[in-house]
Amino acid sequence: MPEVVVATPRKGKFNKNAARRVRAAGKIPAVLYGPGHDPAAVEVDPKQITKILYSESGHNTIFDLEIGGQPAAKAMIVDWQREPIKDQLIHIDLKRIALDRLLRVHVRVKLLGVPAGVKLEGGILDQVLREVEIECLPADIPSHIDVDVSGLALHDVVRVDALPHSDKIKFITSGDATVAHVVQIREEAAPTPVEGAAAAPAEPEVAKKGKTEAEAAPAKK
Repeated sequence: MPEVVVATPRKGKFNKNAARRVRAAGKIPAVLYGPGHDPAAVEVDPKQITKILYSESGHNTIFDLEIGGQPAAKAMIVDWQREPIKDQLIHIDLKRIALDRLLRVHVRVKLLGVPAGVKLEGGILDQVLREVEIECLPADIPSHIDVDVSGLALHDVVRVDALPHSDKIKFITSGDATVAHVVQIREEAAPTPVEGAAAAPAEPEVAKKGKTEAEAAPAKK
């Protein structure tokens, strides 16, 4: 069953003081957008929103949103804000979803395996794109896109064109975009002397034991 989020309409002024009062009461201020409807100011339970954001499908999760006894609407999270110090949710933007209309969303790319170029050639795997933008129907949104990188040798590249494709999904991100590659670890070069810098002092000579011939000769009277 889809997740059910219960929202309560907000009334009165929608300013910073009002938002603080909502958060002080243990809720999060939110705005619901969608075609054919005016934006609606609501408040939601932060625990429900956090559960959705940390689920397998994350912010692409489609859930039932109930507002003040009205019939549930399909919705998803399109933006959220966190308080930087305590990392607490402070505002949510929600969007009404029509299940028969195409959506553009960003989906996480998950790399599988250890490249041969890492195990055998001393390289490192660098993931350049962690998300790609796709277009599909809401029911076809994948929780993530898997790509096997175990066959990558040193300097090999995986591009968007090489990701698993489906007739249900259209990639919006350019097919030439680099998703990941195996690169060589750079060795730190020895520092070169700076022109004009003072030469390093020579190693001190080791003092010889005993006196020199001049020191040993008796002084003339």
